[in-house]
Amino acid sequence: MNKAKTVYFGAGWFNEKQNKAYQDAMKALDANPTIDLENSYIPLDNQYKGIDVGKHPEYLHDREWATATYRGDLTGIKASDIMIGVYLPEEEDVGLGMELGYAMSQGKYIVLVIPDEDYGKPINLMSWGVCDNAIKISELKDFDFDKARFNFYDGAVY
Repeated sequence: MNKAKTVYFGAGWFNEKQNKAYQDAMKALDANPTIDLENSYIPLDNQYKGIDVGKHPEYLHDREWATATYRGDLTGIKASDIMIGVYLPEEEDVGLGMELGYAMSQGKYIVLVIPDEDYGKPINLMSWGVCDNAIKISELKDFDFDKARFNFYDGAVY
């Protein structure tokens, strides 16, 4: 048996739909035996000095916090085996787009994880282009990251 893989978990949490997709994907990753979630990089859990900007929005104006959080995320991508991007087709996330592009530049295997009800809807050409595979959230808990393969997305691009 192969060693479980670490992931960089790219996902928004800024509204109810994003938060639901975030939570559903995290539960599925936690149940996936090919993922080492404990040693993976979850940006929300790695904000500089443990400062939660949801509770302390004043730090969004703090250059030290912003720079260190951003650089920490880049380190998280470099140090992880795989990049997971929780992707909502009708809510393009420029931050996730940057993370996906950086992960590609680092040679990471990239999987877009899309809520089941949104799977098949058109996605951004650039996000589609960098991903190696795109799956439904319901497929995530059983996805074998030890056998990383390319597959096409069953939907159009825009």
